[in-house]
Amino acid sequence: MEESPLATILVVDDKPENLQLLSQILGRAGYRVQVVGDGRAALHASQIDPPDLILLDIMMPEMDGYELCRQFKAAPQTRNVPIIFISALSGPFDKAHAFAAGGIDYITRPFQADEVLTHVRTHLTLHSLQQDLLDQIAELDAFAHTVAHDLKNPLSLIIGFTELLALDHEIMTADQRAELLQNVLKSGYKAVNIIDELLLLSSVRKQDVPLQPIEMGRIVRNAQKRLALLAAESQAEIVLPEQWPPALGYAPWLEEVWVNYLSNAIKYGGQPPIAELGATQQADNTVRFWVKDNGNGLTAEQQTRLFAEFSRLDTIRADGHGLGLSIVRRIMDKLGGTVGVKSEPGGGSTFYFTLPAGSS
Repeated sequence: MEESPLATILVVDDKPENLQLLSQILGRAGYRVQVVGDGRAALHASQIDPPDLILLDIMMPEMDGYELCRQFKAAPQTRNVPIIFISALSGPFDKAHAFAAGGIDYITRPFQADEVLTHVRTHLTLHSLQQDLLDQIAELDAFAHTVAHDLKNPLSLIIGFTELLALDHEIMTADQRAELLQNVLKSGYKAVNIIDELLLLSSVRKQDVPLQPIEMGRIVRNAQKRLALLAAESQAEIVLPEQWPPALGYAPWLEEVWVNYLSNAIKYGGQPPIAELGATQQADNTVRFWVKDNGNGLTAEQQTRLFAEFSRLDTIRADGHGLGLSIVRRIMDKLGGTVGVKSEPGGGSTFYFTLPAGSS
């Protein structure tokens, strides 16, 4: 994994000639460079625009590099930013003190451009890999919590209904036994559906797909077929547009997006639920696809929790929407689109996603 070419480097040194030289070396390599001449200015700049890496001189007036490093590490915005110390070859430099303060490396003056860039690239790459690993660990932890949380209810129902059948089947009527078996079957399907969603969420994260022209009408029809039983039981009405504008995407993933949006419109719609689908061309050469329901609507607080990142699902739940909409968000991130909702209490909800527009 390589660091972003637009990574921001904060250079802190009280000598203008050092700032100018480092700014030239780093700027020519494609980095954004912030230069400041003292500790207070450095702290202020790092809070406004947190850098990706800090080059920090040791010998400065008022606040030396060791103390400034400790303050960087104490601030939430820069706690995890790698810090490389700058030291004069003949000057005093306490390596143990520097590393204890939170530094991870050092370079010496006079500067060699190749050496500076090697240190910077190495630590930006290591930091990026570390962050990716931490993200994966957080997601794995959330995955375990989600599996336990979401599977517990249907499995508990299966066990409970099965115990009733085992204990009382001889005194039950045929209709009672059939009802219990139907409940067992529904709970089993729900558990399988949860597992399928979790597997899809995992696969979307690992897989990259090319954008290609799509037949949105066919994709929506496939999603409707999968929801036919739910729609029939709820007596849902689904209103489709006469035609769909051309767009770019990946059909299998978009089918999952529509399944999530449509199933939510049916589950949380009115009595009976009405789901109106449509698409609107946007000025930025994208298409916004949407589903409008006739449900109770959502408060502003509920809306902010809907499209939670998966790593937060173990602590954030939005009235049953969480896992499915997390999948939608991840899919649209991969396809270069956006997701959102417009709603107000009592006025229904409109869930949408955007895709790059295709050619007619």
